[in-house]
Parts: sequence; C-alpha cells; structure tokens
Amino acid sequence: MSSTRTHGSYRTGGLWVTAGISLGIVVVGSALALFGMMEFDERCMQGLTQGPGRLLRVRDQAFPPATICEFQRGEVSSVGGHGVLGVLLWASLLTMVTCLFVALIAECLDPRLGSGLVVPMPRGAKLRRTRRAFVVTGAVFLMFYALVGWRLLAGPSSACSAGADWGTNPPRTLEYSFFPPQATCQYSSGLTHQMNPGWMASLATELAIPALIAGVGFILAWRRWSTERRATPHDTTP
Repeated sequence: MSSTRTHGSYRTGGLWVTAGISLGIVVVGSALALFGMMEFDERCMQGLTQGPGRLLRVRDQAFPPATICEFQRGEVSSVGGHGVLGVLLWASLLTMVTCLFVALIAECLDPRLGSGLVVPMPRGAKLRRTRRAFVVTGAVFLMFYALVGWRLLAGPSSACSAGADWGTNPPRTLEYSFFPPQATCQYSSGLTHQMNPGWMASLATELAIPALIAGVGFILAWRRWSTERRATPHDTTP
C-alpha cells in the first residue's frame, strides 16, 4: 500500500484566517487605545477632564488598554475603556481565542471522510500541519515567557536586582514563582512591588495552553503516521 492513503482532517483554514484577522484588529485597536491613554491621567489631575464629583484616584486598565479616572459618583475612561473601540476589542479578542482553540482541538481529531467539514489528507500532510501549529504556538509562548521572566531564569532569588546596578541597596526578592513568572520585590524604603504587571505574568502562563494543545495534536498525528508507516514499510518520511 502506498504512502498516499488519505484520511480525514477538519477544514481549519477559515478558522486560522479569522483568528489572524481578529489578532490584527486587536493589535491595531490596542495601539489606538494606548495612544488615547497618553496624558489622560494628567488631564484628570489638572481638572481638564470633568467627572461626577471629586477625583479619587487614577488607574490603568490592562485590556482594553485604558486610563480610568475614578470620581466620587462614577468613572471616566480614555477611548479604550468605553464605546465602540472597547466593544470591538473585546469582540475581536473573544473571536480570536475561540477560533484558535477550535482550530487546535480540531487538529487533534481524526474524523471520517464523508462530511463537508472534512477534507481528505494523508498522514504525512497532517503531521506537517500539526508540526507547524506546534512550532508557531510554542515559539510565541517561549518568546513572551523569556521577555517577562528572564530575570527569574537568570537567578530566582535575586530576580528583583537582576539587570541593573543597584549599588549597595539592591531590592530583595521576597518570593517568586515560575508559573506565573512573578516576584515580590522589597526596596530599601520598605515598599514592595511586583516585578511584572499582573496581566503580563498571567498572559505568559496562559500562552502555554495553545502550545500544549498544539503539542498534543502533533503527538497524536505522529503516532497515527508512525502506526501507518510500520504497517506499510515502503512509506517514506514526510
């Protein structure tokens, strides 16, 4: 039997395209939201931005990116925290996540031919496709994790003082964790601060999930291809 025997694989091209378009909207929309945050806190402090009552405090929102000024009887936020842009960013993010996970889970399955959602595909082609998904998602996870947690990798117990010349008073690392990549730093004044913003530490961990799913899909595809190859010794390596 030749190596061109076909099996079923779900059509995921549309899901990947939709996820890519949604990602582009998130990136562009987030850039606009970040631009809208510029000096918004100063305008609140100086009274240029009016709110209901006295200004209590100003805080930054991770997603959608926005600066929020809290007043006694309500909040006023920059462009990313309300209106069409905020709704668009949330809708695009949910669409991207949904399409990404559905596509990755579909790559783990081995459907039978006969459905309009299933396309014929040899084991070798399926193995190459799942390998690409695993390499891409794994690379994204590793790069972002390295960006956020390189100080932990350089030296967990001294993560807070890594990468800078603090002289004789470096901040102490009180506690740390690798998942999420986070550390509590204590300065000479006694104040404590988190090494990474909470959303960055959480995202660095959450990005491992699609990489794990893609890894499972690749392993399953490799096992199916390997089983078929052993049954047909004349098959060639994909």
